[in-house]
Amino acid sequence: MFDANKGAAGPLDGQGLRIGIVQARFNEDITHALASACIAELKALGVASERIHHVHVPGALEVPVALQALALRGGYDALIALGCIIRGETYHFELVANESGAGVTRVGLDHRLPIANAILTTENLEQAVARQTEKGRDAARVAVEMAQLLAQTKAAR
Repeated sequence: MFDANKGAAGPLDGQGLRIGIVQARFNEDITHALASACIAELKALGVASERIHHVHVPGALEVPVALQALALRGGYDALIALGCIIRGETYHFELVANESGAGVTRVGLDHRLPIANAILTTENLEQAVARQTEKGRDAARVAVEMAQLLAQTKAAR
C-alpha cells in the first residue's frame, strides 16, 4: 500500500535539510500558489524556515541558470524548480517546456543534486489552477525524499 508519509529512504524527515527554491514569475498567480504549497509542505516535513532559500526569476527558461547558481554556491541538500507554462497558439510552448525541463535535468545531473521539477506544463489556465497546490506539495516531498536517499547512498559508501 502507498504511504504518502514514506519514501524510498523511510519516513520523510526534512529536519536539518537546506532546500533552495527557484520560482518563475511568469504566470505569477499559479507560481505563487505552487510556492506557498511547497513551502508549507517543507515546513510540515520539518525543514526550518531559515533553511529554505527562495529566489525568483522572470520565467521558466531562467529557472535552470538560477538552479545552477545555487548548486555552484553549494550547501543545499536539494533544489526545487517552480514555474508554469501554458500552451498558446505557437510553437513557443514546446520550446520553453522542452528547454526548461532539459536545463533542470542537466543541472541536477551535472551537480549530483536532486531537483524536484514542478514547472507545470498545461493546456490552459484551468488545468494549471487544478494542479498548483498538489504539485507544490509534491515538489517538497520529492526534494526531501531524494535528499534523504542521496544522503543514505553517500553514507553507505
